[in-house]
Amino acid sequence: MPKGLKDTSSVVAISAGLVESAANTFTQGSVDLNLDPLSNEVFVVLAIDINLTPPDAIAAADTNVKGSISTTSRTTLGTIANSNVLAESALDIRGKDYTEAGVGFTRLAGETPTAMLDYLGIIATNDFFIQIQGANNAVAKNANVRVWGYRARADASVYAALVQSEVLSS
Repeated sequence: MPKGLKDTSSVVAISAGLVESAANTFTQGSVDLNLDPLSNEVFVVLAIDINLTPPDAIAAADTNVKGSISTTSRTTLGTIANSNVLAESALDIRGKDYTEAGVGFTRLAGETPTAMLDYLGIIATNDFFIQIQGANNAVAKNANVRVWGYRARADASVYAALVQSEVLSS
């Protein structure tokens, strides 16, 4: 348990999905956590899974699907180099120099780390955001996510610092 926080729930799993608004188009959706800001309530993230629809296998073309989860709204896909991004995932098919088939690649970041961490992140505002975008696909792709965590109350100074840090990270 992070210092300055008191848990108010057991571990819960929040599942959500997002479909690109059109093939190869950046799309973002929000997931409401229904936090109570008057009680300084936050959500402590313990683990994250991001499952993406595989990219299309198109002869002689590179295709991909990328997704991310962030604590604040974004106008582009995020990476773990961005302080407001909790996790990212990418699926690639490299087929540009192949006439029949390509080679698939998977990249993940942010799924439960192997180290024994107390938590992955703390969401102090009411929502988290899912982003998805494909490249060179014939149809729109999906991102399905699951976020595990628990609700907690922060003391006033910790809550103020968490909210300010989250808002400034966008």
